[in-house]
Amino acid sequence: MNVLLLGPQGSGKGTQAQRIEAEYGIPHIATGQMLRDAIKQETELGTKVKPIVESGRLVPDDLMIDLIRERLIEPDTGEGFILDGFPRTSAQADALDAMLSEIGRELSIVFEFQLPDDAATARLLRRSELENRRDDTPEAIARRLELYHAETEPLVEHYRVQGNLVGIHADHSVNEVFQEIQEALDQVAARS
Repeated sequence: MNVLLLGPQGSGKGTQAQRIEAEYGIPHIATGQMLRDAIKQETELGTKVKPIVESGRLVPDDLMIDLIRERLIEPDTGEGFILDGFPRTSAQADALDAMLSEIGRELSIVFEFQLPDDAATARLLRRSELENRRDDTPEAIARRLELYHAETEPLVEHYRVQGNLVGIHADHSVNEVFQEIQEALDQVAARS
């Protein structure tokens, strides 16, 4: 089961991805964490993307597609994956579709986490305090939400047309959100 999570930062995608991973045994591929790890380890990619990430801008598409392709051909993704944090633009969605086709994979389901901006901002500021995340400044949060609405939100229609989009009420409790996700995943599994 190949799952894609869409939604603004702070909508709980990472939390729910961890629960899906634990429940269904498929790896959570969080592009943001992959980038943070590369920055922390000071890899070549990490050095390139550090100033981009810290300013809240998007990492170039070709770097992200290469990073994801390498990850999706690893053996632990054989039964599926949960992709979180990519694509964020129409061009990235097209590149992801093409890359998945090249490696013989397709998305089983796309979850759209729906959360108002004020709730997303409050969650991100709280996370920033708890995790001491330098990329969660009020300015960077506002910029990322602005980018989300301008560039990522249009992907909802991209996946709706493909027929695999499911809206999730991300402003509910963690358990209620997971219950919505489980019901949708169970329907996908029943169709396979």
